[in-house]
Amino acid sequence: MGRSSNIPAALFLRIVLWLLAFVTITPFLLLLLTSIKSKADVLKGAFALPAYPHFENYLDAWNAGHFNIYFWNSIVVVIPVVAVSVFLGLLTGFAFAYLSFPLRRTLFAILTLGMMVPAEAFIIPLYYEMRYFGLINTYAALIVPQIAMSIPFSTIFLASAMQQLPEEVLEAAVLDGAGRFYILRKIVIPLMIPAMSTLALFLFIWTWNEFLIPFILVNDDAYRTLPLGMLFFQGRYTVNTPVLTAGAVIVIFPLILTYLVFQRRFIAGLTAGATK
Repeated sequence: MGRSSNIPAALFLRIVLWLLAFVTITPFLLLLLTSIKSKADVLKGAFALPAYPHFENYLDAWNAGHFNIYFWNSIVVVIPVVAVSVFLGLLTGFAFAYLSFPLRRTLFAILTLGMMVPAEAFIIPLYYEMRYFGLINTYAALIVPQIAMSIPFSTIFLASAMQQLPEEVLEAAVLDGAGRFYILRKIVIPLMIPAMSTLALFLFIWTWNEFLIPFILVNDDAYRTLPLGMLFFQGRYTVNTPVLTAGAVIVIFPLILTYLVFQRRFIAGLTAGATK
């Protein structure tokens, strides 16, 4: 009786999950469908199929949006931001998780507060600061602020994950006379790879999609990133919707590909602290 009574509940849960999956994926499918339509096809309705696929929209989006330059710039910005943020977050997270030092709680509260401040709140003083140091229209203007914005989340995320590690392993290493650097390098880092992979994926998505900082701090095409290319598809009175959606697909495709490649590590990192 117990097992048979669980069947309707399991079936209902599956139906709900499939409905949620359908609701989630439908906008993306509409985006793909619109990206291969003509302007005339768009006027027929969102779900109307085109007479034939217009794959030239992707070529038009690539050329009109300067994606050949912006795509490379996004890669140049994302790699150091993710690498440096994960590295610094690992060091600061280790300190907050295991070490005792003056003003520890105060500094942790400041980091938490830093996560709550939106970029819009400090973008103007940031612009003047970058201009004072002569960093406007440079890669540094895109990389350094985003590293600074990523460190609070990286620290809190990794510190929380480290606190879920088995205490017995760390205590055994301390009893064996292992130093802090040895414990970090040989014990903590190998156990933290799933969490670090999850953090890297988060930072990759956020940095890749960042619009405001490149928009304000860079006005030279040689340094603009991929999201800014979407501005070229909007005219004064009209918007080329098929080319715009094709550009959006190009922008988000690396994000989807990255998630599909690292989804196992991503899920493992999110669930690492579920059981201790």
